Formats: sequence, C-alpha cells, structure tokens
Amino acid sequence: MLLYHGSDHVIEKPEFGAGKKHNDYGKGFYCTENIELAKEWAVSEDADGYVNKYSIDTSKLEVLDINSDKYTMMHWLGILLKNRIFTLTTPLEREAKQYILDNFNISLDGIDIVKGYRADDSYFSYARDFISGVISYEQLSKAMRLGKLGEQYCLISKKAFAALEYTGSEYADFKEWYPRKMLRDMYARKGYRDMEKESYRRGELYISKIIDEEMKKDDLRI
Repeated sequence: MLLYHGSDHVIEKPEFGAGKKHNDYGKGFYCTENIELAKEWAVSEDADGYVNKYSIDTSKLEVLDINSDKYTMMHWLGILLKNRIFTLTTPLEREAKQYILDNFNISLDGIDIVKGYRADDSYFSYARDFISGVISYEQLSKAMRLGKLGEQYCLISKKAFAALEYTGSEYADFKEWYPRKMLRDMYARKGYRDMEKESYRRGELYISKIIDEEMKKDDLRI
C-alpha cells in the first residue's frame, strides 16, 4: 500500500509517540492514499509544503477500519469524543457524550492502524451539531460525504511505524494547493447549509431519541 503524509517539511523517519494527543484518533502518524489530499494538507495560506511518500505492507498488521460494515458512524463519534476537545455547554451534549462513550466505545488495544474519516474543522462541526441535537443521524451521515474528504490512516503502534518505508517526497506549492483546499471546504460547507439543518426532520434519528430509546450498536436503525 502507498501512503502520503502532508507536512511543512520532509519526514524520512516518522517518530513514534510524537504528534498531538487531541487529534481524531489520538497520537499517531496520519496519512492518506490520496496524494492530492496530502498536498492540500501540506500547505497553509502562505507557506509551501511537502508530500512525504511511503510504502507499507499491512498483511501482518491489525487494521481497524471504522468505515467497514462492522461499525457505524456512532463508533467513529465515540473515538472522536474520546480524543478531540469538545466544549459541552448543555445537559444534552454532556449526556450525549457519555452515552456514546458508554455504548459505542472501540478499544484500540492491539491495533496498529486506524482507518476512518478525517474530522477537519468543517467535519468536526457536523459532529458537534449532532451531539447538540441540531442535526439528525441521517443528516450527519450525509454531511460526512460532502467535500469528498476521503479517509485517513493513523499509524499508532511501533509495529506499524517499523513497517513504514520512506520512498521520497514531493514539493507542494501553496499557490496551487491552498485554493484547492479552500474550494473543497467551501463545497462541504455549502452542501451542509443546503441541507436546511435548522428544519426539524420528523421521523429521523436525533441524539435525544437514540438516548431515550437506549439504542445500541446492534440496532438496525443506526
């Protein structure tokens, strides 16, 4: 498998244990299979970056694919709520966080790589709106497909880091890739606004209903 990591510098040997603990899946080395996405992630508004290229054999690694049929969007939220910082201001938000953590928790013990959605700023706001009761579960699922953000791979074990082989790097010009990054984000935000999130959708699953009816991971409605 070929993986790409966008950065402001070349990284020939990623350091295990480095990184921010409040990223989507905790500390780890985050990559994508899409080189164009990596170029967007590599640049900022006024600075160029690099796409670091790697190959990795995952045949002997434990890969947790959160987007597989075995899991639901609630499981993804469970990992996100455990790692990202959410400011919870209402009783519903606090209850929602605890309910999701209690019922949709995924243990990462023995896992080498986590594969799933990447929650950038706009996608993080979708998750926040869901636990706040602003949007339904159906709207959240649709919103996560806006902007075609793609999936990310997070290497979290020493075994995964040892299996990663650096194959080179490629320069990313911010004048080309930052506008593309903003265009993707704009498309996602526009699509989200067009969903009319202020309208209550009768019959759809809101977090309050999921909690009240004590829906669990085996509930076919989720």
